[in-house]
Amino acid sequence: MTTRISLNRLRFHAFHGVMEQERRVGNDFEVSLTVDYPFEKALTSDDLDHTLNYALLYDVIAAEMQQPSKLLEHVAGRIIKAVKARFPLVKGGTISVAKLTPPIKGQMESIAVTVEF
Repeated sequence: MTTRISLNRLRFHAFHGVMEQERRVGNDFEVSLTVDYPFEKALTSDDLDHTLNYALLYDVIAAEMQQPSKLLEHVAGRIIKAVKARFPLVKGGTISVAKLTPPIKGQMESIAVTVEF
């Protein structure tokens, strides 16, 4: 059995970007994270101790989003590292970090990086 927990489309205002203005003014970002986590016991126990507390997982993501980086790839890498350190039972997952209004010409919904780990 494969069990996963997902936090979808978390919104943050943060200061990531190569351009100085992005690091000064900030931008809106969206993070989605799915982690493979062994919560099989929680399927029958209804006990929080048998699963991953997604509020704590959110806190890890939020803390990393507040640390400025030039690259979205670096943000994703830091979040993965922090999640694995805080929750050693995480066996892998997928993260997507999107900049909602990138400073490039053209209309778009967002620019994103995705990492499977």
